[in-house]
Amino acid sequence: MEVVLKALDILDAFQSRPILTLKEIAGITQMTRSRAMRLTGTLESRGYLLYEGEERQFRVGPKLLTLGKVFEEHNTIGSISRPILRDLVKMTGELASLYIMDGLERVALVREKASHDISYTVVEGQRMELYAGAAGKVLLAFAPADIQKKVLSRNFLKKITPNTLSDPKQLARELEAISRNGYAVSEGERAPDVWSVAAPVFDDRGAVCCAIGITGPAYRIGKQRQLIYKDMVISKAGELSRCLGGHSSLYSKEDQS
Repeated sequence: MEVVLKALDILDAFQSRPILTLKEIAGITQMTRSRAMRLTGTLESRGYLLYEGEERQFRVGPKLLTLGKVFEEHNTIGSISRPILRDLVKMTGELASLYIMDGLERVALVREKASHDISYTVVEGQRMELYAGAAGKVLLAFAPADIQKKVLSRNFLKKITPNTLSDPKQLARELEAISRNGYAVSEGERAPDVWSVAAPVFDDRGAVCCAIGITGPAYRIGKQRQLIYKDMVISKAGELSRCLGGHSSLYSKEDQS
């Protein structure tokens, strides 16, 4: 088992640097030069690494590309996220959804129905605002500056309910807090008496690719339960990020992984 882990450490070393010498591999993985030599030789023989003799450097091999293509063909964000959303439904009983940003709106890409008889409903493919609702605010908080600028204008922001944030300065302050804390909450911003919490999901580039969260009637989700559900959603967002090869300092703590 230790040998397998060390071999994986070698492969992981190439995530930040595409070309490495044996000395650099040994330093990054903190193993002896002789051990690094044996393991890199084995990985090379199986096609996981390529060795350039003249430069005495290693780079990733074609076997990893083959495995990557298999992953891409059989694992979409929908298929990967659905079991995680189902876990959220089992843990909370509330609707669990995944949203992506499309232009100046968000789209419900995946959703798992709540287990309660009385629940909030979202249809897959449904389009919603970015500035109202927990998942929308998460996507907006991590969106490019030009997207934020367009949304944060008085002509764009509309009052959907009395709780909708329609003041650009107030919304901008909340977006800053969301990007710092790694989650957003909403109560009655899109529909009266509906509460939601959402967190960002990161891809292999460290960029936010989607947001996941839960939504339910506010009367059923008291303050103490809100705190518990917030931690659950953050944890599952970190889990989905790792499944997608993503990384973020927001999910570096063990209690948020």
